[in-house]
Amino acid sequence: MKPLFVLIIVYVALLAFGGHTTFDKGNIFAGNIAMAVMLLFTAIGHFKFKTSMAAMIPLFIPKKVEIVLLTGILEILFAIGLAIESTRSFTGIALIIFYIAILPANIYTAKHRINYEDLHKPGPGPKYLWFRIPFQLFLIAWVWYFSVR
Repeated sequence: MKPLFVLIIVYVALLAFGGHTTFDKGNIFAGNIAMAVMLLFTAIGHFKFKTSMAAMIPLFIPKKVEIVLLTGILEILFAIGLAIESTRSFTGIALIIFYIAILPANIYTAKHRINYEDLHKPGPGPKYLWFRIPFQLFLIAWVWYFSVR
């Protein structure tokens, strides 16, 4: 839920205040910068909660913490790529593939009631998917609209 708030607040703020500044570049710019800020926000979680987030990865996959750190680095690179107009489309396609690729980890997390911020507390379980799957589709649509099309 927090990433959604970051995405929307940054987008609305850029639209609301961008016209009063010299850096205003319109709706597409605002959408990409908002996604970039959200990605930087979520990347922080990959470093802060790396052990708990590693539990989101199915047991048969090795080097879980390393994967969490790698995906955090990828999110930072995606944020940079979205901020650069010449790399935006390619980055958007790669980010959509990334969002599709991480969906199974979110399903695994819900099925096993994993709390990715604190392993000592149970996660919300399957009801989490009622938010997460539509949110994932929303993120894919956002990236498609603002970065790829």
